[in-house]
Amino acid sequence: MKRREDASHSQTFTKRSSVHNFARKCFWSAVSPGTAFALDHQNRFVGGARHYKICAMKTTPSLPLCALLCMLGIELSLRAADQPKDTTPWKITGHLEEACSCDAACPCWFNSKPTKMTCGGGQVLFIEKGNYGDVKLDGLALATMGQSPEGKTMMESYGNWNFAYYYIDEKANPDQRKALEAIAGAVLTPGVSKRTQTRYALITRKIEGKEHQITIGQYGTFHGHLVEGGMGGAPKIVNPPGADPLHQQYEQGRTTKMTYNDADQNWSWSNSNYMLGTFSVDNVQYEKFAAGLAQKMAGIKSEPSSQKK
Repeated sequence: MKRREDASHSQTFTKRSSVHNFARKCFWSAVSPGTAFALDHQNRFVGGARHYKICAMKTTPSLPLCALLCMLGIELSLRAADQPKDTTPWKITGHLEEACSCDAACPCWFNSKPTKMTCGGGQVLFIEKGNYGDVKLDGLALATMGQSPEGKTMMESYGNWNFAYYYIDEKANPDQRKALEAIAGAVLTPGVSKRTQTRYALITRKIEGKEHQITIGQYGTFHGHLVEGGMGGAPKIVNPPGADPLHQQYEQGRTTKMTYNDADQNWSWSNSNYMLGTFSVDNVQYEKFAAGLAQKMAGIKSEPSSQKK
């Protein structure tokens, strides 16, 4: 029964991935105009083709911004077309624990290439207080683990990562599981890979002194600690280019060890990137985040043609 359940949720996340992949292609093919036009000719979405042409013609220094807004605009429209909008209000507050294979600090949040050939790692959200509609989520957790392709930035390869697996707290009851899956689909790298699975696992955190010990069932673990800044305290990274509401600010550290043995992987690292943050996010925040970018996209589209040359 568990395998059937995992397979069912895998199909759900795979469908979401296919919705986002086209939008991600718009962004990165726009950065490379030759590719943009090649994809443009094969594109079956009329609106998408129009956005490709706008981005490809944009040769000013604001090209990346145009491309990003183009991508997000299409992504939002595809989400709306693919499935009914989920209007369930939700809010979660708690701690973000994150680690990856890059040397600290992870360059992927700045759209730079990983310090190793790939960036493999994950995010774990420990919810102190939370709700999804009337469903309480206090004391539960959710996580994702993924890996980018070799030699590419994580943003450049968004939609084509080697894998992205989701882990839902096994302590959750059926309603809570559905709620956590919906939130994971909204905030944990949605549509990042065509290869996805959803599993239920016991997700725990133990803090001993400065050391944070995270376990995702039988699949993986990482131990990490914050490093000391030159003027005392832990270094903080605020509003990096890749920031979303979960990553507006986080403190920087290093892993003591990191292991992962799912998705045909066998990781064993130490002294790699570790991040610690707090969050208080909700559906309104994410809707405003998306709407603000869509509004900027509309502004760029309405610029006089002389400014787009």
